[in-house]
Amino acid sequence: MLRILLRVLVFLGSAALGLLAAAWLIPAVDLSPVGFVTAVLVFALAQSLLAPVVSRIAARAAPAFLGGIGLVSTVVALFVATLFPNGLHITGWRAWVLAPVIVWLVTALATLVLSPFVPRPGGEAKPSARGRRAR
Repeated sequence: MLRILLRVLVFLGSAALGLLAAAWLIPAVDLSPVGFVTAVLVFALAQSLLAPVVSRIAARAAPAFLGGIGLVSTVVALFVATLFPNGLHITGWRAWVLAPVIVWLVTALATLVLSPFVPRPGGEAKPSARGRRAR
């Protein structure tokens, strides 16, 4: 149970960092303080639900595009998050091109950095690169 809670916290934290980075770096991305929590929750929920669906569709229809699934689901999740009032607003085509890239990159990096703190199913921490044994 603790592992699931930590994974959710890592996912929400990385989504928050991604949205904050986009709002900070792109002037046409506005993230209101009042709607920040709503925007993060909506984005994270949409991203977690859409990524597997988009992945399955791409695997059947266009396997060459599997690498871009994260970006596609990020675009759709950002769009869903903008539908809620007083939260996230993205205006202009440049912002719609740059925001998904920044959000995807920051969330991927944050997840990569924070994931080692989530215990493995056996209860042990993930091994570091130094601690791995050669096989």
